[in-house]
Amino acid sequence: MYVDSHCHINFPELVTRMPELLQRMQENGVTHALCVSVDLPDFPQVLALAEQYPHIYASVGVHPDYPDTEEPSAEQLVRLAQHPKIIAIGETGLDYFRLKGDLEWQRERFRQHIRASRMCGKPLIIHTRAASEDTLRIMHEEKAGTNQGGVAGVMHCFTESLEVAQAAIEMGFYISFSGIVTFKSAKDLQAVAKALPLERILIETDSPYLAPAPHRGKMNEPGFVRHVGEFLADLKQLPLKQVQETTTQNFFDCFRISGT
Repeated sequence: MYVDSHCHINFPELVTRMPELLQRMQENGVTHALCVSVDLPDFPQVLALAEQYPHIYASVGVHPDYPDTEEPSAEQLVRLAQHPKIIAIGETGLDYFRLKGDLEWQRERFRQHIRASRMCGKPLIIHTRAASEDTLRIMHEEKAGTNQGGVAGVMHCFTESLEVAQAAIEMGFYISFSGIVTFKSAKDLQAVAKALPLERILIETDSPYLAPAPHRGKMNEPGFVRHVGEFLADLKQLPLKQVQETTTQNFFDCFRISGT
């Protein structure tokens, strides 16, 4: 049993293949998936998938890599998050890798999402790339995390250092690994995954991107999350069943979903 804790199956590359994707999820023991919002204009498509399929959940948020899109207010995000199949706010965060210049708008957008999370009590999905210092600073300033009386969530598609992971865990967050951890070049990230307790780890595809080995270079999909789980079991020298059961339970605990 696996859960894909982060995917974008509403994207055009995948949504037209839904019967095939759902079948492959079943074949690979992937019982649930979280379809993550990246902007507000496409949010209705994300929600529609969650409404159509009982084992698909959704989030609401605006990704930091979208400069020319509608800016959400905390109040707007809270209103959209009232639907029972919306289990998280995000993805949100900071990305200083793809975009340069004055990125104060990214930081303000991130703050709006954290405030929405605190207001509605739903966890955050955080994206951070080449911006870990500011990401953690804003998380502290806006009181994200259970250690500050807020709501935690997950640092998704994690590629940062062990120190960043530990700081996030101290705030109550989970750390999610994508297919990147299976890449031969990802030795530093593999060391981070090996050092972290399984009880704080989620697995994801971030599909249609970042297909894990042995599918690297192909279009990714939720069924491939099995390979991330298998790799982590081997890396951490743990029984595969333990990785399956623990990462699945972590997903339901992180997103406050009762029952599996």
